[in-house]
Amino acid sequence: MSFLKFLLGEKKSSASVAKERLQLIITHERREGTASAPDFLPQLQKDLIEVISKYIKINPEDLKVNVDKHGNLEVLEVKIEMPQDPRDVIAKVG
Repeated sequence: MSFLKFLLGEKKSSASVAKERLQLIITHERREGTASAPDFLPQLQKDLIEVISKYIKINPEDLKVNVDKHGNLEVLEVKIEMPQDPRDVIAKVG
């Protein structure tokens, strides 16, 4: 069975795909020298809301994305207000 996984590849979770995309966006922005410019933040926020909404019922205003600079380090900060009602978490199986 592991040989088939090697040939066909394993299906990646949406979280790992989202993480890879986010890393690519940040790497691209750094190369362009615009990582501190918030041009990509609205689209990033929209994409994050779309992905997170598959698992949790959230209001778009409950998600904030920001880039902060701490010395030589740039930090992408994502704040998500989680629902208090456990029924708002969408169960995903498989």
